[in-house]
Amino acid sequence: MKQEDITDYFKLEEKLEYKFNNPLLLKEALSHSSFVNEQDTYSLNDNQRLEFLGDSILNFVISDILMLKYPELTEGELSKKRASLVNEFTLAKLAKDINLGEYIILGKGEINTDGHKKNSILSDTFEAVIAAVYKDKGVLAVFDFIKTHFLKLMEDCQQPAFKHDYKTVIQEYAQSKTGTMPEYEVIEEKGPAHNKKFKVALKIGEFITEGIGKSKKEAAQEAARFAVEKIINK
Repeated sequence: MKQEDITDYFKLEEKLEYKFNNPLLLKEALSHSSFVNEQDTYSLNDNQRLEFLGDSILNFVISDILMLKYPELTEGELSKKRASLVNEFTLAKLAKDINLGEYIILGKGEINTDGHKKNSILSDTFEAVIAAVYKDKGVLAVFDFIKTHFLKLMEDCQQPAFKHDYKTVIQEYAQSKTGTMPEYEVIEEKGPAHNKKFKVALKIGEFITEGIGKSKKEAAQEAARFAVEKIINK
């Protein structure tokens, strides 16, 4: 699909299970800043503002669903469940499940570096789509949209594997196997104040993994998740 002229979103709407009243909102949600910055016109908007809104909407909706679903859980336990559902990895996975990357409008630089496969771009675009749904039809529509796409994750969230967060799992593993504690270090911080990205390295002896997130806590969880997958679930 050509990046310069995406006019037919019917297939994507089928995958999203949502029909837009205003398809221009979807086009804005798919327009990455790398593409917009290459254009000579000021009439195009990239998806950063929608991504900012979508992030807040997603956290709000998931928080509301979890509170209703788990009335017995404490604030801390609810936060852990939300963190396991709302993070760059899970959003990127949802995006990949519907081949969202095929439809993201990228600049030449990002195209050349396979930007359509990058978790950061996929997750940000998915959040922008969430905001586009909200702007298109309102609160009830975006609640239904999020429930539709997060249903399977919600079911997985009930499994025993979710009783601990990844940092706890890898800490217990490190203590039992090496007698040491994992070490976390912020190795990169970039982006504007409202949309920062952090990269955190997790070290257990010579073993190192890295995670990226919108907060240091989320990035550390991602690094721990990668460690769990490489060490425990190998």
